[in-house]
Amino acid sequence: MHINFPLLLVLAVAITGFLALIDLVWLAPKRRKARATYESQVAVTDPEVVGRIGKEPMLVEYGKSFFPVLLVVLVLRSFLVEPFQIPSGSMKPTLEVGDFILVNKFAYGIRLPVLDSKIIPINDPERGDVMVFRYPNDPRINYIKRVVGLPGDRVRYADKALFVNGVKISTSLVEVKLDDELPAGHPMQHMAEVRVMQEQLGETEHLIRVERLAGTPAPNEWLVPAGHYFMMGDNRDNSNDSRYWNSPDMPRELWGMVPDNYIVGKAFAVWMHWPEPKLRNLPSFSRVALIH
Repeated sequence: MHINFPLLLVLAVAITGFLALIDLVWLAPKRRKARATYESQVAVTDPEVVGRIGKEPMLVEYGKSFFPVLLVVLVLRSFLVEPFQIPSGSMKPTLEVGDFILVNKFAYGIRLPVLDSKIIPINDPERGDVMVFRYPNDPRINYIKRVVGLPGDRVRYADKALFVNGVKISTSLVEVKLDDELPAGHPMQHMAEVRVMQEQLGETEHLIRVERLAGTPAPNEWLVPAGHYFMMGDNRDNSNDSRYWNSPDMPRELWGMVPDNYIVGKAFAVWMHWPEPKLRNLPSFSRVALIH
């Protein structure tokens, strides 16, 4: 079940704002008039009676109390910064499962909440950005990947090598280690070699993860259409991404390139790590850092 939180938040702001407005233009003047009438009819006013006359209806009281809080949350979440949690390992080693990240909502333009239509253009995504977007196969789900191809780019992936517009993307070996995603004692663990590479993608230097024994999609080349972006995970052998666009290998999970109107924002920082939010497993701040 996917809850449309932005829609619920907009509705909550609208309802509480409406209650506050009704009180401002209609109910509050009636209370003031009733109090003035009572005070003109008695020599000595009873504080208890004055309190009853001036008391706000419970629904209005709650609406007026929650409206400014909800409005601030809506503005911050829709136009400034939104928090997300990383649910999978597709962006290892840049992001780990359980990382809580912050996403800049205005980096690529100001968009209306719920409708997601851009009203003020600011910047376009750049090659190498880590971007949160709505999954093309199910827009109710948010995904996070790295921008590899810009509109008009020709992207090729073959033998674990990435090419953009005919140029092979530069990588250098950082570390060779055993596959930490296999459970301890797995019979293949001693053979499952993982290579951590440093990749230069546009102006961004970042780490990628490549498995020696893992297979790769058949060599393929894609032309990125106008208004779309080609996305890949840094965990190159464990990422469901734009490489599987119209792939016969994944008929039930056709992916697609990400259209501009599906963009949520640019991920820029990890602020907490909590892989299993439980009381016995406390959050950690050891991974707090900017995202590259």
